[in-house]
Amino acid sequence: MTTCSAPGKVYLFGEHAVVYGEPAVPCAVERRARVTAEPRDDDRVRVSADDLSLNGFTVTWGGGVDDRPDVDAPPALVEAAMRYVDEAVAQTRDALDDPEQGFEITVESDIPLGAGLGSSAAVVVAAIKAATAAVGVDLSAEAVAERAFRAEYAAQDGQASRADTFCSAVGGAVHVEGDDTRRLDAPQLPFVVGYDGGAGDTGELVAGVRDLREQHGFAADTVGAIGDLTRSGEALLDDAASNGLTDERLAALGELLDVDHGLLSALGVSARSLDEMVWAAREAGATGAKLTGAGGGGCVVALDRTDATETALELTPACERAFRAELATEGVRTESE
Repeated sequence: MTTCSAPGKVYLFGEHAVVYGEPAVPCAVERRARVTAEPRDDDRVRVSADDLSLNGFTVTWGGGVDDRPDVDAPPALVEAAMRYVDEAVAQTRDALDDPEQGFEITVESDIPLGAGLGSSAAVVVAAIKAATAAVGVDLSAEAVAERAFRAEYAAQDGQASRADTFCSAVGGAVHVEGDDTRRLDAPQLPFVVGYDGGAGDTGELVAGVRDLREQHGFAADTVGAIGDLTRSGEALLDDAASNGLTDERLAALGELLDVDHGLLSALGVSARSLDEMVWAAREAGATGAKLTGAGGGGCVVALDRTDATETALELTPACERAFRAELATEGVRTESE
């Protein structure tokens, strides 16, 4: 039996544009998914998940078992959660060269599903690492990232980027541009996250941006502008890592967050609740704030060294929860074995 954990993430810059080959900068944060895996003697897979915003479910499949769980939760979220774990198991079996290896898998998570914090990527990364380690195979973080990307790619019908899974596997701030993935030098950033309690439909939102981009030249230009902004943000991060995160550099990063949110809003992926939280953060003194992830609901991320933004978000009707999130410098790790 082996337990591994992997962090969630916030997007500093670049969500949606990364789908079209533009760069993105996701940052791992210390909200983790933990997966415990134990090999079985048959080919079945039994998954227990008690806190994935699904009111808990347990399901067994494999060996001819096709049942789906009967739980009091949105069917789309249940199916999505199972699909990601199913693809993680498929990647594990491929790594082991054993298509009939069964597992007992338990999933726990501090990361709300569908909120833009990389919950699915963290679960997939932790599951692949835990399941392979449970049978004595030690995959590197980069190898886990590659297999986790393949799992998400299959689960999302080919619409996934490497951003979430690579960030969760290696930790820290990362650069993702097509197949170019690498760690970035970055200071500890003062992240504050606001969560509206909802979840956007990633597939629908990605498809909406694609349709808009195909129909209107301004949308394609907007995607390109997000890429240009991301490159500027990377240069600022490198400067801050080398010379310190001064108030001036923090303000410059925050300004880019504000512009990025405006560009994402122009692509139609924001929501009233997200805009309300963004403005609450800015008015409280955050140097910048934006949605993070696919949008349509979920989370915003702000930069603020003080407690003012967290307090303001907690008092904002659209915000269900607000919290500080430290940069997770360590990615996937083994907790026990």
